[in-house]
Amino acid sequence: MNTSIFEKKLILNAIEDSFRKLNPSDLLKNPVIFITLVGAVGSTLYLIFGSFNGFNLQISLWLWFSVLFANFSEAIAEGRGKAQAESLKKTKTSISAKLWSSSGQFLSVPASELKKGDVVICSAGDLIPNDGEIIEGIATVDESAITGESAPVVRESGGDRSAVTGGTRVISDQVKIRITANPGDSFIERMIHLVEGARRQKTPNEIALSIVLSGLTLIFLLAVVTLKFFADYSSHSSGQDLSQIVTVPVLIALLVCLIPTTIGGLLSAIGISGMDRLIRKNVVATSGRAVEAAGDIDVLLLDKTGTITLGNRMAHQFFPAPQVTEIELAEKAQLASLSDETPEGRSIVVLAKEKFNLRAKDYDPVSMTFVPFMAQTRSSGIDLAETGQTISIRKGASDAIEKIVLSRGGSFPEKVKKDVELVARNGGTPLVVAEGRRVLGVVALKDIVKGGIRERFAELRKMGIRTVMITGDNLLTAAAIAAEAGVDDFMAEATPEDKLKRIREEQFNGHLVAMTGDGTNDAPALAQADVGVAMNTGTQAAREAGNMVDLDSNPTKLIEIVETGKQLLMTRGALTTFSVANDVAKYFAILPALFATLYVIEGTNQGPLGPLNIMKLQSPQSAILSAVIFNALIIIALVPLALKGVSYRPVGASELLKRNLLIYGLRGLVAPFIGIKLIDLIINFGGLV
Repeated sequence: MNTSIFEKKLILNAIEDSFRKLNPSDLLKNPVIFITLVGAVGSTLYLIFGSFNGFNLQISLWLWFSVLFANFSEAIAEGRGKAQAESLKKTKTSISAKLWSSSGQFLSVPASELKKGDVVICSAGDLIPNDGEIIEGIATVDESAITGESAPVVRESGGDRSAVTGGTRVISDQVKIRITANPGDSFIERMIHLVEGARRQKTPNEIALSIVLSGLTLIFLLAVVTLKFFADYSSHSSGQDLSQIVTVPVLIALLVCLIPTTIGGLLSAIGISGMDRLIRKNVVATSGRAVEAAGDIDVLLLDKTGTITLGNRMAHQFFPAPQVTEIELAEKAQLASLSDETPEGRSIVVLAKEKFNLRAKDYDPVSMTFVPFMAQTRSSGIDLAETGQTISIRKGASDAIEKIVLSRGGSFPEKVKKDVELVARNGGTPLVVAEGRRVLGVVALKDIVKGGIRERFAELRKMGIRTVMITGDNLLTAAAIAAEAGVDDFMAEATPEDKLKRIREEQFNGHLVAMTGDGTNDAPALAQADVGVAMNTGTQAAREAGNMVDLDSNPTKLIEIVETGKQLLMTRGALTTFSVANDVAKYFAILPALFATLYVIEGTNQGPLGPLNIMKLQSPQSAILSAVIFNALIIIALVPLALKGVSYRPVGASELLKRNLLIYGLRGLVAPFIGIKLIDLIINFGGLV
C-alpha cells in the first residue's frame, strides 16, 4: 500500500493530530520543539499582558505555526502508517477456534481466549485464529491478507515451512496447530502497532543527534539571553533607544530562528518514514533500530541458493564424446528427459529444442518406457522398443553411468572423464548420457546466477559493504559461482555452526553483519546478526530470532533492506546538514539587520554592522518577522523530502559527506538569504510591519 501525502483525508487527520500533539509531556521528548512551544507561550503571554500590537501578534502566531508544522510533519508520517494499519485491522475478525482438549475432542472457543501452547484444529475454509506452528498434517494456506500475494502456499508439519500466521485462511485439508503467541501479541497485531508508530522508540542515532541539537539549543539560549544585557549596555553607551527593537517577542523569535528547529521538527518524520518505506516493500522491522542498523551494515552474509542463484540447475551446454556429434547427444539426452519433471530435466528438453529444434516427434509413445530416477541407481532414462530390440538410454551421475556402461561391457572414454572434471571445476553439475554400453557425452548443468546480481554487489562494494556467499557446495563449485557473481568472499560446505562462528568473528573485528534465514537451524545466526531477516515462510523460531520479517520470503530483499537503511541515514544526514547551515545563514541575516543603526557613524545612517546587512532588509521588525515566517515555512517545505527520502546513491562515506556539504549545506546557506528577502519584500509591500 502506497498512500500519497497529498490525500485529503490524510492531511485533515494530520492537521487534527498536530493540535493533539501540543501536549507538553509529548513535546518534552523533542527538546528543540519544546523550547519553541515555551517561546510561543511566552510571546502570547507578553502579547496579552504586555504589549498588544500587530507585530507582536504576528510573531506569536508564527511561533505557534512553527510548533504545529513540526507536529504536522510527524503526524503525516504516522498517518501513512495508520492508513496501512487500518487495512491490516480489516484482516482481524472475531472468529471461533476449535481448541483441542486432552480428551481428544475439540471445543469451540473465541480466538481471543487462546494462549501460547494451546492446540487447535483448522480445516479447509477456516481462518487460522492466531500465530502458530503446524504439528500435524499438511495444507495449502491463503496468506494474501499478510503478503498481498494471491497464490496459496503449502504449509506442513516439520521442516522449515511449518509456521502459520493468524488471520490467514486454510484452503485445503486439515492441520493441527500449536499456538505460539498470546492474545494481543500476534504477528498482525505487532505489525499494526509498528506501522501506527505506537511502539516506536528513538534509535541510538536519533538519541545522539537529539543530544547534539539540545546542546546547540542551550548555546543559542545563553547567547540570546545575554544579548539583552549587551543591547542595554550598547543603548546606554550610544545614547540610542533600543527598547522597541530588543523586545521579549523579538528575543524569543530570534532564539527560535537560531536553534535547529528544522531538523528538530523533521527528525521523527524521517525515522517513521524509514520504517514506512520498508513496510511498503513488504518487510516488517521490529524496531527503528533495526532499520537504522541496516544502514550501518558493512558485511552481508547471503545464502547462494535463491539469493545469488536462481536455485534450479539448468542445462547450458552439451559435451559430446569422441565419435559422437553434439546433435546426437542432444537428441538422446532429450529423450532420456521427456518424463523428468524436475527443473533440470525440463531444462535439458528446452536446450535441445532451442539449439537443434529437436521435439522427439519421430518416436511412437507406445514404444517408450520411461525409467524414473532412483536413489539406488542415481540415474533415469528411457527404453525404446525398435525393430524387435530395446534401446536403453540413461542419464545420471558420472560414476553411476560408468558403472552401468562397464556392466554392459562398454568403456568410459578419457575425454568424457575430463569433461566431467571441467564442468565440476567451473561450478556446474555434470550429467553423463549413455546409450546401451556406449557413452554419448556430458550435459553440463549450471546453477544460474541471477541477472544483474553482479552489478548489485558492485554497488554495495562502493558503499563499503563486503559480501560473503554461504553455500553447502564443495570448494570448487563455490569458488566458480562466487567468481561469476562477483562476491568478495565465500564459505563452502558451510554448516549452521559455521554461519554463527563467522558472524561472531566479523562482529569481533568491529563489523556490523546482516544475514537472512528461514529455518530453525538459522535462528541462532539470525539472533546474533545485527540485522537478521527471517523469511515469512520460515519457522516460528526463525521469525522470532530475526529483527525483520520479509513477507515476500525473497532472500534478495536483504539488499533492498540495506539500501533503505542507507537512505534513511542519508536523509537524516542531508537534512541535518541543511538545518545547521540554515541556522548559520539566519544568524548572519538577522543580527546585522537588527543592529544596523547601532553606533551610527557620523555622515551615514548606519553603524558598523550596517554593511553586513547585505540583503538590505527594510527594518529590524521586518527582518525578525521575515525570519520567523521563513523558519516555519521551511519545515513544511521539507516534509515531502523527509518522507520520501533523498535520492539513494551507492557512494562511500567521504563522497557522501562531500555531496551533503555541496548540495544540502550550500542550499542551507543560500535558502535563508533568498527566502527571508522575498518575505521581507512581501510583508513590507503589504504593510504588515
